[in-house]
Amino acid sequence: MEQTALRPKPMPGQEPAGSKPRAGRHPHAAPRRGRKLRTLLLGLFVGTVLVLSGVGLGTVGATVIGMSRLAELQRQMERTPPVPTRSAPASPSPSSMSPTPAPAPPAAALGVEAVDAEKAGALIVGVHVPGPGFTAGLVRGDVLLQVGKARVDSAADLARAVAGTRPGKEIKLTVRHQGGGYQQLTAVPGIVT
Repeated sequence: MEQTALRPKPMPGQEPAGSKPRAGRHPHAAPRRGRKLRTLLLGLFVGTVLVLSGVGLGTVGATVIGMSRLAELQRQMERTPPVPTRSAPASPSPSSMSPTPAPAPPAAALGVEAVDAEKAGALIVGVHVPGPGFTAGLVRGDVLLQVGKARVDSAADLARAVAGTRPGKEIKLTVRHQGGGYQQLTAVPGIVT
C-alpha cells in the first residue's frame, strides 16, 4: 500500500508561492442570490394575485347582496297597491286631509358603544371618532358611572340617560378609568341622524 503525504492547508490570506489565487471568495453565492430574487418576485406576484382576487370576490359579493336587496325591494313594490294620484281639488275635502304626524324630536347620542360592566356602570368598548364621547375624552375601557344626575348601572341605563338629555347641551359624565382613577368629564351630546 502506498503512503500519501498529507499537506497542511495554508492559513487564510497566506497562499503558497506557486498556487493560483481564487477567482472569488464565494463563487457559489451568485446562483443563491438569483434563487432568492426569483423566490421574492414569485412571492410578490402570488401575493398580488391573492389580494386582487380577494378584492374581486368582495366586489362580486357586495354586488350579489345589493342585487338581492334590490330584488327584495322590487317584490315589495309589486305587493303594495299603487296609490292613485289625483289633481289637486279646488277645496280640500275633510276625508282627503289626513293628519300628518309631528316629527319626532331628535335623539341625543354620545357616540360610544357600551356593554354592562362587571360591577356597576357601563363599560365603553368603542368610541366613535369624531364624536361627542371622543371629544369629551372617553376611551375604550372606561366605565361610565353617572350621566348628568342619572346613575348608570348598566348599558341600558346609559342609553336611557343619554336619550333623556337635550342635544347640544353640556352634561357631566363620571368615569372610572381602566387604571382605577375617577374623573368628571364634560360632554355635549350630538344628534342621531
